[in-house]
Amino acid sequence: MNMIGSRLLPLVLSAALLGCAVTLPAMPSRAVSGETLAVGRVITVLTGPTNRWFAPELRFFEVVNRASGERVRVNVQSSDSWFVLPLPAGEYELSRIQISEGAFIGLAGLEPTFRIGAGETTYIGTWRLGIESPQYDRSVLLSAVLEPEQAVRDGIGSVISLGARPLSVSLLSPSTVETRLYEAPPYPRFWWFKRHHTS
Repeated sequence: MNMIGSRLLPLVLSAALLGCAVTLPAMPSRAVSGETLAVGRVITVLTGPTNRWFAPELRFFEVVNRASGERVRVNVQSSDSWFVLPLPAGEYELSRIQISEGAFIGLAGLEPTFRIGAGETTYIGTWRLGIESPQYDRSVLLSAVLEPEQAVRDGIGSVISLGARPLSVSLLSPSTVETRLYEAPPYPRFWWFKRHHTS
């Protein structure tokens, strides 16, 4: 290996390690209790007409711990899902989402933040993702709202029983964000499909 290669190797390895994200399911496979948790719900809806056969679903969302830089990818694969995430306490940024409509995939970058307190179960809101109709310039509108506490307890009840444990609230800030939705590979292999804004 030459001198340049030996100098670049550590940089390449560190970049690869920093680029990795921990992957979690939206709902744990076992009941959890006594942990620092973030809980919420995400709903994906189409805001206009479409000629596609499939309704949009959220494939995943990704959050970043603002202090450590650690990224956590949460697999959702649903248009309406509750989530329970065992995350370390701290401030987080909702950094990106991926939407699918059958073979069509779209990505959007976001920046709203939320905070999780140590030893708490924190409700970070119900996120509504309004996906614009398929077109050349397509956007997604994220709005975070609060549901009644009992609805939250019922929604996550299969995974965690809060009992008398208090439920903290940390709504996304800002609570409304509109951004561009970019088409992402792999692209559908249809003769009539045209790529527009790609990521």
